[in-house]
Amino acid sequence: MEPTVSLAVCALLFLLWVRVKGLEFVLIHQRWVFVCLFLLPLSLIFDIYYYVRAWVVFKLNSAPRLHEERVRDIQKQVREWKEQGSKTFMCTGRPGWLTVSLRVGKYKKTHKNIMINLMDILEVDTKKQIVRVEPLVTMGQVTALLNSIGWTLPVLPELDDLTVGGLIMGTGIESSSHKYGLFQHICTAYELVLADGSFVRCTPSENSDLFYAVPWSCGTLGFLVAAEIRIIPAKKYVKLRFEPVRGLEAICAKFTHESQRQENHFVEGLLYSLDEAVIMTGVMTDELEPSKLNSIGNYYKPWFFKHVENYLKTNQEGLEYIPLRHYYHRHTRSIFWELQDIIPFGNNPIFRYLFGWLVPPKISLLKLTQGETLRKLYEQHHVVQDMLVPMKCLQQALHTFQNDIHVYPIWLCPFILPSQPGLVHPKGNEAELYIDIGAYGEPRVKHFEARPCMRQLEKFVRSVHGFQMLYADCYMDREEFWEMFDGSLYHKLREKLGCQDAFPEVYDKICKAARH
Repeated sequence: MEPTVSLAVCALLFLLWVRVKGLEFVLIHQRWVFVCLFLLPLSLIFDIYYYVRAWVVFKLNSAPRLHEERVRDIQKQVREWKEQGSKTFMCTGRPGWLTVSLRVGKYKKTHKNIMINLMDILEVDTKKQIVRVEPLVTMGQVTALLNSIGWTLPVLPELDDLTVGGLIMGTGIESSSHKYGLFQHICTAYELVLADGSFVRCTPSENSDLFYAVPWSCGTLGFLVAAEIRIIPAKKYVKLRFEPVRGLEAICAKFTHESQRQENHFVEGLLYSLDEAVIMTGVMTDELEPSKLNSIGNYYKPWFFKHVENYLKTNQEGLEYIPLRHYYHRHTRSIFWELQDIIPFGNNPIFRYLFGWLVPPKISLLKLTQGETLRKLYEQHHVVQDMLVPMKCLQQALHTFQNDIHVYPIWLCPFILPSQPGLVHPKGNEAELYIDIGAYGEPRVKHFEARPCMRQLEKFVRSVHGFQMLYADCYMDREEFWEMFDGSLYHKLREKLGCQDAFPEVYDKICKAARH
């Protein structure tokens, strides 16, 4: 009873403190208290519920039958919207705080919300090497199921809570993307409910215009209800090599070289300053040197980016064998390096051993409890951006990031960009090697102001025929946006499918200049 009484007393004292200081004060100045006492336990309950539910649904094979019924319900909702006069745009009824994007979707309050309760893995076909899933299936669900039966996705984006729908309608990337491209490039079919309530299936050979226009469209061409995605055989471990590199020219040359080597299954870089990085290359394997096994995903292990930094500090190369699922979610526990700003002592060994099993808090719950004051504070003093630029421009791009925002560490992830129709493709007619430069943290550039600094960075990305991931804050005006993205096929389909009165244009949905 004594621990229970002590816990109750602590909770009571905390609530009294909140009452005296005010909830917003606590959320801004002592956010770790709220996160540790409330969000971490609540996040654990969320995870247990969704994993158990997914496992039961798949084992009972009830998902396919229920799926058809749910799709018909979505069609019914859309047709009712039309019958009522199509007075407002439509959007999914999923609350904005549940998305991984840090952007606040205020349009949810003014648009017609179409309820889409589709969160199950429908089928795994190992003969065709395809998995068919609903749009709200998360990467955590996918790895838990596929890895357990010896399969995996060629591109499996990092964070557990990323959904298939978000990765298709937005985009997704992983350290295997230098071989397979972005998440959209491993998809073989999409199923959608269109603006008139009709159902359509599209593939590279069937309704191909729609198939290529859907990625990056942010739900402005129709409602995604299922997707078919390639799968490949999985192995137990990733044999991962760590190589510290110093000097910007050497970093860019080494990273470009490793990204071009197809024998590397995984390529990733962490840049700790403009001239210090660790470049990691990996291959899947079933073989293991027991003395070099590192189960980095265990709750008591150091955060991955801190573990990698040790190779830089000691100036030594390293070789480790990491269990496959641990590798896929290596940045999940620390939300890359964002969690150090929320729980400053989160990587302390004592905290990891006692409470590491509760980490990370759900990003959706962090958003829900953020508050308007904290959101605006984050917007002005915090950067979360992924910019995709040609590999040949890497050195120039890193100098630009240093001058405009000065955020470290920086995530470097290469990917091949095929020459295909759609919003995003290379400038020429051939596939081109690109790189995702991910900056997450507090800018250290003097007199940082979000709008002018980010507009300067966006201008550079446009100038090298690069792209900005649309989950983040975007400051471009409409003309600049359509200079960055190829809207020819997108606009053609919006007119053909009657989307102009049904869904907002993608620019109006995501860009700050359109939303304010």
